[in-house]
Amino acid sequence: MSRAKPAIKTKETKSQILAAVAEATELPKKKVQEVLSAIRAHAIRHLNNKGSGEISIPELGVKLRRVNKKAIKAGPRKDPFSGEMRDMPARPASVSVRASALKALKDAAGA
Repeated sequence: MSRAKPAIKTKETKSQILAAVAEATELPKKKVQEVLSAIRAHAIRHLNNKGSGEISIPELGVKLRRVNKKAIKAGPRKDPFSGEMRDMPARPASVSVRASALKALKDAAGA
């Protein structure tokens, strides 16, 4: 049996990650970059306004989903920091993307 590879103790740059994946898959770095770009483009197609709104990337262990936030009118609201009621400005509607870890990634991180 092969032993598990040791943990990586330092944060890696984009080029270091590309080099590591290229070495592990025996593909050129340029091809690895193209694959990651294709995954990104595919995720954008899911997350745009007319897309499904979510995508799971199973081998990466991540689920991305689009979250639509409603507009809020100006007026008295509870201040999240002090807990006091005060006049808060209006906030326009917005869209954000949330990422959550799938079970396999959570289990691997806990090991």
